[in-house]
Amino acid sequence: MTKVTANDRIEELRRRNAEAELGGGSERQQRQRDQGKKTARERIGLLLDDGTFQELDKFVRHRGANFGLEAEHYPGDGFVTGYGRIDGRLVYVFAQDFTVFGGSLSEANARKVCKVMDQAMKAGVPVIGLNDSGGARIQEGVVSLGGYADIFLRNTMASGVIPQISAIMGPCAGGAVYSPAITDFIFMVEGTSYMFVTGPEVIRTVTHEEVTKEELGGAHTHSAESGVAHFAARDDPECLLLIRELMSFLPSNNRDDPPIGPTTDPADRREPALNDLVPADSNVPYDIKALIHAFADDGYFFEVQEPYARNLVVGFARLDGRPVGVVANQPAFLAGCLDIDASLKGARFVRFCDAFNVPLVTLEDVPGFLPGTRQEFGGIIKHGAKLLYAFAEATVPKITVITRKAYGGAYCVMSSKHIRTDVNFAFPTAEIAVMGPEAAVNILYRKELAGAGGDVETVRDRRIQEFRDTFANPYVAAEHGLVDEIIEPADTRPKLISALRLLETKRDANPPRKHGNIPL
Repeated sequence: MTKVTANDRIEELRRRNAEAELGGGSERQQRQRDQGKKTARERIGLLLDDGTFQELDKFVRHRGANFGLEAEHYPGDGFVTGYGRIDGRLVYVFAQDFTVFGGSLSEANARKVCKVMDQAMKAGVPVIGLNDSGGARIQEGVVSLGGYADIFLRNTMASGVIPQISAIMGPCAGGAVYSPAITDFIFMVEGTSYMFVTGPEVIRTVTHEEVTKEELGGAHTHSAESGVAHFAARDDPECLLLIRELMSFLPSNNRDDPPIGPTTDPADRREPALNDLVPADSNVPYDIKALIHAFADDGYFFEVQEPYARNLVVGFARLDGRPVGVVANQPAFLAGCLDIDASLKGARFVRFCDAFNVPLVTLEDVPGFLPGTRQEFGGIIKHGAKLLYAFAEATVPKITVITRKAYGGAYCVMSSKHIRTDVNFAFPTAEIAVMGPEAAVNILYRKELAGAGGDVETVRDRRIQEFRDTFANPYVAAEHGLVDEIIEPADTRPKLISALRLLETKRDANPPRKHGNIPL
C-alpha cells in the first residue's frame, strides 16, 4: 500500500480548490464573459479590497437525487460565499455562479447564504448579494422553495439592523426577486440583468401582451419606471464600484455612526452665487442640485434613484466630512410637486437614513401635491402619508432649508418644525402659506373679483400683491418660531455644518411599541 504523505494531502486540497474555482467549467465561464458578464469570483474580486476575500463552504454539494441531479455535482453548488473588506471595513458577500445549474437555488446553497447572513448579524456588518440566477432548482421541489423562504426571513430580521445591498447582474425572476426587494438598495446592469415576477412567456399566455425581457424588467425599466432599482450601471465593473462608493457613506450597523471622511473643504466656505440661485419670479424653475453641489464637501453628491420620480431628489453628501442624507424638491421637474412616486421614493430613503443614523438635510420648494384623477385614484393620500410618517418618525438630526415655496399640506410633510425637525432655516425668498397667492386670492376675494367688471385684473393684481406681502414670505413663520433663522443663501454650507455640530449629541425616541402602522 502506498503511504500517503502530508504533501499528498496538501496536493489534494489544492486540486479540490482548483476544481471548486472552475465552477461549471472553463467553457461555461468563457460563455459568461462573452455575454459581457464577469464570473462570480471575478465579481467578488472587483468588489472587495485586494486579497481580503475569505471563502466559506467551498466544498458544499447538493443532496438532490431526482431528474439526473445525482450524476452532477459541483463543489460549492453554484454559490460563492464568504467575507472580506471594502475600504478596510468588514462585509459578508454571496455571489450566484450562473455557470453551475444556472445559479439556481438549492437546499444546500441556500444554507450557505443563510450562514453568512447569520454571521453578518452577529458581527454587525453589511451583507452584499450578487444575483445571477435562473431561480429555484426545479429538480429539488419544495426544499429549494423553502431555501428562499429561509433567506426572506433573514432579510426581514436584518432590515434596519445591518445594511443589505443587492446587485442584479443577470436574471432574477419569480420568487428570487423578493430577497432583493427587501434589501436596502438594488443595483442593476444595463443589457444583462432583469427582474420580474412572471416572464414574457407567461404574460403572453395569460394577458396576451407582447413584451421583451428588457422592456419588462430591465435596468432602465426598474430604475426609471417602477422605482424597484436604485442604481443602473453600464457593466459589471461599474456596478461593483458603485456599491463600494455607496458603502463609504454607510455605517456597518444600526448602532454605529456613518464613517467620517477626510476633507479639505473649509467649513465656513460661503457661496455668493447662491444668492442669485432662486429666481425672483416664483414660477420660474431652477435646479435644486446646484444648491446641493454648492454646500456639499468638495461639491460631491451621490444621488440615489436619479431617473425615477425626478421631482424629488435624494442621495448622500458629506458636510465637514460627515455623511448626510439629502431630500430635496426639484423645481425643474413638475415644479417640485409631490406625487405618488416621489412620496414613495422619499419615504423609503428617509426611513433608511433614520435606521442607520444618517442625519437628514431637507431642501424645500414645494407648491403642493400633484393634482389629478390619476393621483387620487392611485392613492396619493396614503402614499403622501408615508413620506409624512417617515419624517415624523425619524429621530436622527433633521435640518430643513426652505428655499422658496412651502405651501399647504406639502409644507407640513417636508420635514417642518411641527414634525420634530431640529433646525429650520429659510431663504429670504421663502413663501410659507396655505396656498399660492393666485389661488388664495381667487378664494378669499371671489365676490370682489366677480363685481370688479373691467377692472378685475387690476383688483386681482393688487390683492395678490397684498397677500404676497402678508403671507408669501418667511417672516410670519419666523415670528411664530416655526423657522429658526432666515439666512442668506450664500451662508447655507456654514449654517448646515454649524447645525450638524450642534446636533451631534442629539437623543430622541419614539413611544414604546411593537411597531407603528405605516400607511402601506
